[in-house]
Amino acid sequence: MSEAGRILMDQLLTGRADEGLAEFLRYENVAWYQDGAVRILDRRKYPTETTYVSCTSVEEVRDAIHDMVTQSGGVKIAAFQALRLHAHQAGGLNSGEEIEGLRHAAQIVANARPTTAPQVMQMLGSIIDKAANMDASLPFAAAVDQAVMEAMNKRYHDFRVIASYIVDQLPDHPRILTHCFAELLIGFVLLIAKERGLCLELICTETRPYLQGARFTSTVGVQTGVPVTLITDGMPGALMSEGKVDAVITAADVISMDGYVANKVGTYQIAALAHRHHIPYYVGGYPSTKHPFGKDIVIEKRDPEDVLKVDGKRIAPLGVKGYYPAFDITPPELVTAISTVDGLKGPNEL
Repeated sequence: MSEAGRILMDQLLTGRADEGLAEFLRYENVAWYQDGAVRILDRRKYPTETTYVSCTSVEEVRDAIHDMVTQSGGVKIAAFQALRLHAHQAGGLNSGEEIEGLRHAAQIVANARPTTAPQVMQMLGSIIDKAANMDASLPFAAAVDQAVMEAMNKRYHDFRVIASYIVDQLPDHPRILTHCFAELLIGFVLLIAKERGLCLELICTETRPYLQGARFTSTVGVQTGVPVTLITDGMPGALMSEGKVDAVITAADVISMDGYVANKVGTYQIAALAHRHHIPYYVGGYPSTKHPFGKDIVIEKRDPEDVLKVDGKRIAPLGVKGYYPAFDITPPELVTAISTVDGLKGPNEL
């Protein structure tokens, strides 16, 4: 990166919204554009190995997202950085031609995973609109850099607000159960609880087959200084029946406007068990205007072979088939409240 470029990035990163979060959630440790490439932490290997996949084209970023190099909220951050990559490769001024090329790049990366594609495209479209409305004499790459950094800071600021509404509902010594990796939501819940002096304990499911809970959620808990207990995906009901869970908190890949929640497969059964045991279930995120109804949510089906393996090693005999829907949908009657930037809402109040 040139000296002028470094100065610009220093200015953009002033007052960055990831301050205080676990290192795993800092911008550069998720996905980051620099020196002609988007560098994405390879979450398929972390924490056993800390390696990065370097993408030098928008198509390579798309493939990295599809191949699960990054997951959860990391998909959005990688997509944001793909816009910067395209803009720096395109060069030129902030003109209509460059903006149209950027929209095409956004379509490529947004469609890497079907369930979240409408939301990701909406986010990228907002960034592009902001860049398009900047001074036309501004270099194209600089306009996109600024728009992306503003969007990233806003996303992190928003999730701090969203998390704070949930923490408001917790007792002084909460035992929180979460499923998969709620990324910024769980990061800020843990941080805010610590700032407020709550003695929070985190319970996380391992989350087969990619083990996001075992590898990512537990990492964020340890880096935040919170006690963490790891359980297998089949144990939540047992803990609830023993009175060891005070609240369930998850993020959502999609929240429809009629209150249905699409999240990592397994969320539905946890929500049903929480309802059975009168344990509140809080969801945090952005309701999606691209999904008016729960029936509009497309459930991504991934390679069934993934279910037959752990860490690349087959665990089932030959002849056994797998089935792998990446998400399931929890109906609104099982959700206590959805935390949004506008406050805590009932699932039928969106």
